[in-house]
Amino acid sequence: MNNWIDLLQNFKLKRQPIALVTITKVLGSAPCKVASKMIVTKQKEIFGTIGGGKLEFQVIDEAVIAINENKIKEFSYTLGPEFEQCCGGKVELIIEPMNQTPELFLFGAGHIGIEICHILKDTPFNITLLDTRDNWRNTIEIDKSINYVAIDFDLYKQHINWGSNCYVVIMTHDHKLDFEITALALHSETNYIGLIGSKTKKNKFNNMLRNELNFEAGISPVHCPVGLDLGGHTPKEIAISIAAELLKEYYGK
Repeated sequence: MNNWIDLLQNFKLKRQPIALVTITKVLGSAPCKVASKMIVTKQKEIFGTIGGGKLEFQVIDEAVIAINENKIKEFSYTLGPEFEQCCGGKVELIIEPMNQTPELFLFGAGHIGIEICHILKDTPFNITLLDTRDNWRNTIEIDKSINYVAIDFDLYKQHINWGSNCYVVIMTHDHKLDFEITALALHSETNYIGLIGSKTKKNKFNNMLRNELNFEAGISPVHCPVGLDLGGHTPKEIAISIAAELLKEYYGK
């Protein structure tokens, strides 16, 4: 596969999760060469080949698992009866999942939202800070790496990159807006939903979700109050607790 760089770039632009399979070592007789590459999608579409046959089918399945787990995997296979190949060689390969950068959407550019941006800068998260208030961007200072978006709630459904890499923290200036975003996130594919608020707010939102929107699970899928209980109460301390919970969730700890 000679055009693998172009293919990877196309998938990156589309933000489509894929896995790149690369043969790293070949001993003895095998149907592939070192540096042979194959791109695999979640739907098991393949681009390129590592030699075909049962080995390739096995690796395709492993590539899909690597995409779902978002973890690099290394394998060593001895080619024999198990793979219906009698050449007896040995193949080593690496599977690298790509285009799964975690997308963090912070709803509310208040003190806590801005502090979270500062704390999580230079971490795996691609951060977008959203606020519906007019000209609010002119009142705050954030790093140039933070994507600031000032659009109305009606456009959130189309604008947010919902999916397994989507992390959402809700902390706007308006409780009604908080509820609308919470409901939207619950009805979309979202990895993590965090909501800032008191026990009273949590109970109120829970009742509204169940009674008004017929959402049986209520608030249970939402981390509310958001953040690890570290004991602090200042905006920076709360932001640290939220950032810690996000990283804990991302790293699966």
